[in-house]
Amino acid sequence: MSDSVVIIPTYNEKENIEKIIRKVFSLEKDFHILIVEDNSPDGTADIVKKLMKEFEGRLFIEERKGKLGLGTAYIHGFKWSLERDYEYIFEMDADFSHNPDDLIRLYKACSEEDADVAVGSRYITGVNVVNWPIGRVLMSYYASSYVRMITRMKVRDTTAGFKCYTRKVLRTIDLDKIKFTGYAFQIEMKFTAWKLGFKIKEVPIIFTDRTRGESKMNKTIFREAIFGVINLRFRSMRNKIKPKAA
Repeated sequence: MSDSVVIIPTYNEKENIEKIIRKVFSLEKDFHILIVEDNSPDGTADIVKKLMKEFEGRLFIEERKGKLGLGTAYIHGFKWSLERDYEYIFEMDADFSHNPDDLIRLYKACSEEDADVAVGSRYITGVNVVNWPIGRVLMSYYASSYVRMITRMKVRDTTAGFKCYTRKVLRTIDLDKIKFTGYAFQIEMKFTAWKLGFKIKEVPIIFTDRTRGESKMNKTIFREAIFGVINLRFRSMRNKIKPKAA
């Protein structure tokens, strides 16, 4: 039994899913994988189910009825993982924008370096992004600066989606009170962990934009991240963030 599970949400990822699964399972550390599949019309789920026979007891799938949002996919995955004995619970994209080799470094940050949350950071050592147009790089970089200014959170890459949570963090956060479903979800989870006093460590990574499949980013998702953070700060001022009741 592995102590670690990697949650990968999928929607129309048939071009990437087998490659990313095989890459994770080739690593020197034993990781399990949970695919949270949102009823992809391209047959992503069928590919995963075929591989489950090869990787029995290591690869799992949770199928949902439709495209319900990134945040709800991860919340679903977190709850599934907490019902089992995993101590380290990861978020990772299916499209190789996150290098699976970096899972080891995120794991060590939590298991050996006393971090409660390890963040694969694009901005802790400058700007480490490949294949993004300059406009999108600037938008992402200054969005993180904006989030830091509003929330006062001491995290350079506030919108990062490549992370490792220790079990105690996800058990403490009241997951049912996490409001955002798009990329603002990533901000809200970090902010909540930070407000609860958990130690967040940023691990430098190189982010490479997808080469296969289509990006899920759109203006609505970005707008939620920008305007939602103001609401997040006001909510935290009105109602102190508290640990989940035992």
